[in-house]
Formats: sequence, C-alpha cells, structure tokens
Amino acid sequence: MSTFTEGHALLVGVGGDLANTIDDAVEMNAILTDEERCAYPKGQVQLLTGEKARRADVLAGLDKLAQTAKPDSTVIVYFSGHGYQVESQYGILHFLMPFGYDQAALGKTAISGQDFAKKLQAIPAQKLLLLLDCCHAGGLDPSRAGGDTLTKAPLPPEATAVLAQGRGQVIIASSRADELSYAGKPCSAFTLALLEALCGDGASQADGKVRVADIAIYTGGKVPQRTGDKQHPLLNYEQADNFVVAFHSGGEVQAKGLPTRLQNVEIEPEPGAFAGLTINQQGQTVRGNQLNITGTVSGPAVGGNVGRIGDTHTTRNVNTGGGAYVERDVNVTGGDFVGRDRVNVSGGFYQPGWTVTGGVNQSMGDMANYFAPLEAAVRNASPEAQAAVEELKAEAAKGERADDNKMADLVEELGGLVPGAVEALVGLFAPAALGKLAGGATKYVLGKLRK
Repeated sequence: MSTFTEGHALLVGVGGDLANTIDDAVEMNAILTDEERCAYPKGQVQLLTGEKARRADVLAGLDKLAQTAKPDSTVIVYFSGHGYQVESQYGILHFLMPFGYDQAALGKTAISGQDFAKKLQAIPAQKLLLLLDCCHAGGLDPSRAGGDTLTKAPLPPEATAVLAQGRGQVIIASSRADELSYAGKPCSAFTLALLEALCGDGASQADGKVRVADIAIYTGGKVPQRTGDKQHPLLNYEQADNFVVAFHSGGEVQAKGLPTRLQNVEIEPEPGAFAGLTINQQGQTVRGNQLNITGTVSGPAVGGNVGRIGDTHTTRNVNTGGGAYVERDVNVTGGDFVGRDRVNVSGGFYQPGWTVTGGVNQSMGDMANYFAPLEAAVRNASPEAQAAVEELKAEAAKGERADDNKMADLVEELGGLVPGAVEALVGLFAPAALGKLAGGATKYVLGKLRK
C-alpha cells in the first residue's frame, strides 16, 4: 500500500442541534486516513467535532493548514453544520455556525464569510477542495435574531470569490440555497456520496486515483437520486484543474468501495425526520433529572435522577429520590405508575425537578378538540402527513417542555404536504388554543404559511 503523502485535511462536524454532523466528519476522517483507501497520513488530518469545533478551534485548524501545507499539497476542508446569511442593518452577512454559536453574538461565536475567506486564502496549496455539507433541516430561532432576517445559505460568496482566483481550487456545497440537506444514519446524503466517490465509485480513470471532477460529477448525480430530486449539490469549478484528490485503494488500481459498515446507510425520508431521535450518552456523567431510554417509547417518559450512563452497576447509580426503581418493562393500562408522590395532571405530563407555575392541568379532551380540525384536514392525505400530525400532537402534549424547533419542522412539513391544512395549523396555535406553545421558530413558520 502507498501513502498519499501530499494530502492534508481539516474535517469539522459541528454537532449540537445537528448531532449527525459529527458522524459525517468521523466517517470522512476514517475514509481519508484508511490505508487501504484514501491513505492520507493520519498526522496531516485534523478532526474537530462537538465541543472541539468551536469558532476558535476551526480558525486554529485553518491556521495549521496554512502552516503545514505546501504549494504542491492537496488540501480538503470539510464542514458539516449550518450555513446562514443574515440580512441586517449592515447588509447581507454570511456565516458558518460552529459549535456553541450564539445568535446574539454571531461576530464572536460564528465564522463570518470574510474571516473564512481570509483563512482559506492563507493556505498556500494550489490544490484545495472545499466541501460544505450545510443547510441541514432545523436551524436558528428567528425570535433571537434581534430583528435581522435569517435564511439558509449553502456557501459564503466571499470564499467563492477567493477560491475562484486559483486554478486548482474547487468548492462543492451540499444543496442549493432554497433546499434542505437530507441527513442519514450515520451519514448525510451528500457526505455518503462523497465517501463513495473517495472509495472509487465514479472514478474516470483506472489508475487508482480520485480526481476532483470525479467527486463533483458523482455527487451531482447521486444526491438528487437519493433524495427524490429534492437536493442538488452546488459546484464552483470555474477554470479549475482536474487535480487528484486522493487514492481510492491505497495506491492500487482496483477500487475497494465502501467498508461494510457504510453499505447500508439510511437516508431520512424528509429533511429533519431523524433530528433528535438518537442521544448517545455512553460513558457520560449526567447531572440532574435525566432519563436514558434504549427502547421504543410511546408517550411521555418520566424518570428520577440518573448517575453515570453506561455503568453496568445500575443499582448503585440510580437515585429515584424515594420513588420506585423498576429494572424491566412497566405496562400501565389505564392506571397510574407512582414513584413517590402522585401528581395528577389530567392527561398532561409531569417531570420531577421541574418548576411549574400554572397551566399544568391540560386535559386530553382539550387537546383532542384543538387537533380535530387538523386531523379532519389530513384525513384523506398521505400516511406521511397523518404521521406528522401524530408527532405534532405528541410534542404539543409536552406543554411548556415542547421542542419549538421540532414543532416548527412538523408544521412546515404539514403545510407542504397538505396545503389545505394551513388554516387548521394556524388555528391550532391561535391564542385561544395552543398559542402559548408557539415559540419563535413555530411563529416564523406559521407566518410563512399565512403568506
């Protein structure tokens, strides 16, 4: 096997509200440093994920590329996270959102297009491939934007302008500005196509090498195919050389293809469908009232204090505050399961440790009445629409603890699937119904639907 010694890379998976982006970056790292595939030297590939992917970390990573790469190096910069443009009083500003971004302080916690472009310009390599898996489902809360208008942007134009000056510099972004990117388990549709191309799928020459045009052409065809023609990668390839990006088989000619673990990747049916479904707390110390669930749960789940998740000696680490500890399944068919103190919320929900200041008594009868017009509107609609209504109902049943972003995504999905349900959706979150549950994201989507 040979080593692709000229290869350098910075791989960023932001995580946070886009947990799957960490998996994206981890798999990119695994393929690039695989001795039997891309064969990049491990010491020349930087992987930044989660809390190690803050603004300062990403900028420092770009600085390291500027210091270590040479003019004849091949450099990949990969970013999986949010990309946004902000229409403010200062004009249109573009940002990449690293871990820990704060909407009230984007200049200090996000990476502006101008700063990003300057860092890229400082990298001396004449063969640079910028890969942006941005515009995922979900995102910023319009209520915290301080009057600014937030819209998704697949790539900062400042970076496009800078890289367009070099013949060996190419940008590929995951989707158009008006599209959302499809996530997957464990990889997004765009990243999966990148990995396949890096493993030899679509290689134009039988010499064991992956060229930038191979990646561009393959992703440009494969991503729309996997997403029902709803996601289309963007390419900035003006006057660029068709340079070699990596080996696909450790220097050998016969392509090995994806490793076994990536041969059955599941792409979500709609953007946002996989959001928030998996929480991996293995080995983490969790403080406060937390609940670790490993099975399928229908309806609210209530637990006491959980110590260290993943400890096999659970009897030493579960503090229920005097309540009951149940190791196996609990089946409640019409009764109440009471740990210590019985709390009657008339079909609503209660979580130990919460401070409740009224509005707890929400009967299921009221909830059924509120959702009746919406259920009638989707009665003859697709199974996807009916499933979305049930998800929205389950989220709304959480009351003050409902996830505003998830509700906003479901409202937007229903508005697209069943245009005739818009009036019912607006009525559902009217002040006389569930108006108190509508946060900034839900209000923003409802405003778009009204138009």
